[in-house]
Amino acid sequence: MKTLRKIRKNDKALSPVVASIILIAVTVAVSIAVAAWMGALTVGFMDTSSVTVTSVTFTQASDVDTITVAVKNTGTSSVTLSTAKVNGVVTGLAAADSLTIADGGNDVLTLSGDNAAWEAGNAYKVELYDASGQLVGAYQATAA
Repeated sequence: MKTLRKIRKNDKALSPVVASIILIAVTVAVSIAVAAWMGALTVGFMDTSSVTVTSVTFTQASDVDTITVAVKNTGTSSVTLSTAKVNGVVTGLAAADSLTIADGGNDVLTLSGDNAAWEAGNAYKVELYDASGQLVGAYQATAA
């Protein structure tokens, strides 16, 4: 009978301090998981800049090479195109082109100048950059 009392006396629950520490740790872990989940949800609602190049046409008139690029804004906000590169070389956008494309909008850009010279049969990579310098669209085409 003494041994039974001794066993019961040593059979204690967690101390209040240890229980409080465990509860705080579980609360912090759950709050971190909820914050990460909510952060992932908000990414989809933020404005994004993305331009899809739908076609590239190579033309030559009066010894002037031009590259015509048809684009569609597939992002959730308007995008202002500031720079175009052909095979990594900065190429000027024609002044008549509208550089700001509304979300869901289409536009046609004309690349001209010395850096827009092309030769039939060669492959060219056209890259478009927004005003912040971020790449928003790219396309690989072969001049015909």
